Amino acid sequence: MVQWHSDLHKRKKTGGRKRPWRKKRRYERGGVPIETLPSETVKRRVDKVKGGIIKVRLLRGNDVNLYVPKENVVIKSKITRVLENPSNRDYSRRGVITKGAIIMTEHGKAVVSSRPGQNGVINARLLQD
Repeated sequence: MVQWHSDLHKRKKTGGRKRPWRKKRRYERGGVPIETLPSETVKRRVDKVKGGIIKVRLLRGNDVNLYVPKENVVIKSKITRVLENPSNRDYSRRGVITKGAIIMTEHGKAVVSSRPGQNGVINARLLQD
């Protein structure tokens, strides 16, 4: 289902009602949110968006580029499971990876710092215990 990003339905700063003065426009449409899931098989989708920009969307993936702050290095690691997702309680249950999600990797807990549905890659920072 298409999401609309217009503010014609909102109220004014003063609290008064704003009446829509035109119909919806195609450029105000948004895409369906991409829910990246951990999986052994990597699956990406390439989308053309407004302005000639190409977005690589990660649908399924298991590898994470893990930044280790103590050694100041980036290592490649595997995701074992999604522990928590503060953006949505349902995402925590289903194991969806978004920015800010806390995941368990081979090297320990990490917090996702990239947007896999928009960047096409999972980057994370190792949490210090």
